[in-house]
Amino acid sequence: MKKILFTLFIIYGFGLNAQRTDYDWKKMDPKQRKEVINNLSPEERKELLTKFRNNMVMDNLNIDPGDKAEFTAVYNEYLESQKQIKSQFDPNFNPETLSDEEAKLKLQQSFEVGQKLLDNRKKYADKMQQVIPCQKVLKLFQSEGMMRDKMNERKPHGKTSKNRQNP
Repeated sequence: MKKILFTLFIIYGFGLNAQRTDYDWKKMDPKQRKEVINNLSPEERKELLTKFRNNMVMDNLNIDPGDKAEFTAVYNEYLESQKQIKSQFDPNFNPETLSDEEAKLKLQQSFEVGQKLLDNRKKYADKMQQVIPCQKVLKLFQSEGMMRDKMNERKPHGKTSKNRQNP
């Protein structure tokens, strides 16, 4: 899934000029782009991916230029917070091999993590509304859901999708 997200962000990002580099992503063929990206350090790759994602969100929401820096900071903080919460749940298990007690515990844990994610989303929705209108926050969350659905459609149907359980 990370590879698919990375690819989507990179494809979108090719239409943008990376400020840190002099690369003209539009004029590069896919092989050249891949080579440039592979030559970046992991930190540079992460930075480039973050920049592409942020630019995509800003364009999609049509954020006012004066609000971009503040919104980007809150948005990145939100994503990091969500990631932190998700890391509290290990989805790599086979429910069929769990005892009843282990399964109940895992189920309860998934509910707790899901509730934390929801609470965190509400908290950041309030923070974002101090920067952008409520309609744009709603659009952001809606697009997150659509992106997640699109990723799930592309996920290969095999042993990993059967055994993975997400909160």
